[in-house]
Amino acid sequence: MDRYGTVNANALVACSPEEVVFRRVQVSESVWRALLASRTAGAAAVAPVTDPAASEEATWALYSPLLAETAAAPFVFAQIGQSLDGRVATVSGDARDISGRGGLEHLHRCRALADAVIVGVTTALKDDPRLTVRLVDGDNPARVVIDPKGRLDNDAALLRDDGTRRLVVQACARGRPAGVEVVRLDEKDGRLCPRAIVAALAARGLRRILVEGGGLTIGRFLDAGLVRRLHVAISPLLIGAGPNGLVTAPSARLADARRPVTRVFGLGGDVLFDCVLD
Repeated sequence: MDRYGTVNANALVACSPEEVVFRRVQVSESVWRALLASRTAGAAAVAPVTDPAASEEATWALYSPLLAETAAAPFVFAQIGQSLDGRVATVSGDARDISGRGGLEHLHRCRALADAVIVGVTTALKDDPRLTVRLVDGDNPARVVIDPKGRLDNDAALLRDDGTRRLVVQACARGRPAGVEVVRLDEKDGRLCPRAIVAALAARGLRRILVEGGGLTIGRFLDAGLVRRLHVAISPLLIGAGPNGLVTAPSARLADARRPVTRVFGLGGDVLFDCVLD
């Protein structure tokens, strides 16, 4: 496995900012089965299909990096869906139809390849997400909400008992339903340290971690230097106003801005930017 995490190096086309190659992803059952098997057996244990079609090579190149080895350190990746004008919701907070079918299936594949999926409490309050794998084959990841002050009600969808692990990372003493794991951390300026969150989850056996939302939460994990892979899915719509996507520490000059190695994939009607942050 090379620095990009791909088992088949020939399937990867790494692009400089001046040379972008668009690759269309069409996930076949055989490739997805191989990826799920790798998820269980270890990333290097299962090779992609023999003589794959171009779309199958693109699928393996996109998803196999998410199966990076986690023995030495947890692997944190993030995914965000947004509009052409960089919005993640309308002014009223409607965010459910940002991504097209291809983008939603991609998000569910990311969940299926993760041990745990994280959202911040604002996203949990606004969207009441289930954070389950419904659109593709695969197991549900553990659901984690970052809720320093205990704002999330105990009847939230992501806390409902469906056999999946549920965790709340909080700084307060609020009680949670039976079966929900409470991770108590100290807060600073009303926030919890991303590094402390990752360490606490890793100590509980959750080492492949997807940070799903919202933009502020993803930005904090990015600023902490924890995110090794960032997926930005762009849907072809213009919202005009509403919350921005990623919110990170600003660069004073463009010369100082982060410029990750980026690959571009087609997900049906959505376009995905796969950003390498190692």
